[in-house]
Amino acid sequence: MEAADAKWFDEVAFPALLRGARRTYGAAIREALSDVGCDDVPSNGAYVIGAIARTGAPLGEVIKDLGVSKQAGGQLVDTLVTRGYIDRAVDRGDRRRLTISLTERGLAAAAVIRAAVERVDAELVARVGPEYVAHARATLASLVEGNRDGE
Repeated sequence: MEAADAKWFDEVAFPALLRGARRTYGAAIREALSDVGCDDVPSNGAYVIGAIARTGAPLGEVIKDLGVSKQAGGQLVDTLVTRGYIDRAVDRGDRRRLTISLTERGLAAAAVIRAAVERVDAELVARVGPEYVAHARATLASLVEGNRDGE
């Protein structure tokens, strides 16, 4: 590639670009949550709230995808329960299991999180176009799938 065609990101390691992109989304989410009085969502809490709202996945799966220990995941859940974002109850069908659901506050936070992500997504599409965003999604999905294959 000629020097005139070089872009600032050409020599930046992919993990560094991913970290920067994550910070962009994180800042937008934190600001949006703060604007509606949910500035007490702990680190990784938005991921858990969003995952529960979006997929209804079992909590164990959400914590596993988050990549933290069961102890750290449990502490995060405890904090989200204490701060009124999720409810935890004994499963009526299997008393050894707990069920997790979003409270009204959790549902409101999930909507704010989704709106913040959609806003960043729309800004990205406006800057680079839908084709580039689609290619980026496919590339990132391939990285995710590659990691799952190695588990």
